[in-house]
Amino acid sequence: MRRNRQRQCVMVASVLVMFLSSGLSRAQDTDSLPRNRLVLPELIQEVLARNPELMAARRQWEAATNRITQALSLDDPILSVQLWNFPQNFNVMQTQNNIFGLAQNLPFPGKLALKGNVASRSAEMTEQAVRAKERELVARLKQAYYDLFLAQKAVQIHHEQVELVRQFVEIANAKFRAGKGSQADVLKAQVELSMLFQHLPVLEQRRETAEAMLNTLLDRDPASPLGLAQEPSQLPLETPIDDLHRLALNDRPELKAAELDVQRNEQSHALAQRQYYPDFNVAFQRFQNFHADNGFGAYVAMSIPFAFWTKPKYDAGVQEAAAAVAVARAQQQTVENLTRFQINDLLAKLRATDQMATLYRTTILPQAGQSLEAAQVGYRAGKAGFLDLIDAQRTWRGFQHDYGNRGRLSGPRAAG
Repeated sequence: MRRNRQRQCVMVASVLVMFLSSGLSRAQDTDSLPRNRLVLPELIQEVLARNPELMAARRQWEAATNRITQALSLDDPILSVQLWNFPQNFNVMQTQNNIFGLAQNLPFPGKLALKGNVASRSAEMTEQAVRAKERELVARLKQAYYDLFLAQKAVQIHHEQVELVRQFVEIANAKFRAGKGSQADVLKAQVELSMLFQHLPVLEQRRETAEAMLNTLLDRDPASPLGLAQEPSQLPLETPIDDLHRLALNDRPELKAAELDVQRNEQSHALAQRQYYPDFNVAFQRFQNFHADNGFGAYVAMSIPFAFWTKPKYDAGVQEAAAAVAVARAQQQTVENLTRFQINDLLAKLRATDQMATLYRTTILPQAGQSLEAAQVGYRAGKAGFLDLIDAQRTWRGFQHDYGNRGRLSGPRAAG
């Protein structure tokens, strides 16, 4: 009688497991439908063409380029009309002297050129900011792409694990029906399968988050469907570190921008020193006189920046510009030092990750698979317990997830 009740319990549990498995199978069938593959180079071209952050950076570059012409331009000329000594009845037609003039402010030679150089360096810095934004977006796109690959791979591994545990349930049921196994083994297998079902919503959420991030970078609707990401290839790390340093120092946009910032501040310092020289105002005039001869006139006016009551402000400007040059040079050196550190740090991480991934791929995962297969054969033959089988399965599953996570290394974009 007790044996019958145990069989009934096992049958009910089996029905529940089959019900849950059917829902999972439908989800798995949906995932197994043909889907286009995501090609990373095509996505890179798309993000460089459509991303709004990059579009804004390019517009800023365009705006900075247009400031060069403004900096090189003279002030607007001044057209003047002067009426002198008109009668008390305000009849302007009888004004004794009418003076029509055209005046132009002229800065001391070299000032406009220095202003243009400062604006040009600023525009070139903005161009390097665009290049840095492009590389940043490409790096973020690659990270999102590989996150999506890992999320999709985790779902695939989950389905494989479910199928494997489902086989455990069938084996435990078969042994129990044959009187060679216990009801506890059947229930343990069903509990293990139920625990796996709880992981799927979390894995699906991670995949949806990765898809939404990738779509956001591509300026698409976050819910737009995506294809299957391809597994990244392992590239050999054979480039000498000195070559990596040289590559980064020559090509990194942040370093070029820092160098341009030094040049810009040096030009600003030269401009501040040039402020000690006077500016000029030149005017040409036409005189029309009432009941007198008409004529022409001209004048030249000059500012006096070296007066003792105005010179201190120019001294302060020179000192400010000199301090800005020192700051820019220090920041340039800081960026260079940080770049070298990031290259060394990233290379060490990549080598460690590459070694661990190779170890997992060639040793740990094959051994875990063999251990699982041996535990499964041993349980069938009655030479191993069910807990040994479950433990081998959990170990294999853990190593699978660890191996996938080894591929996610978010390093700096030091080498461009």
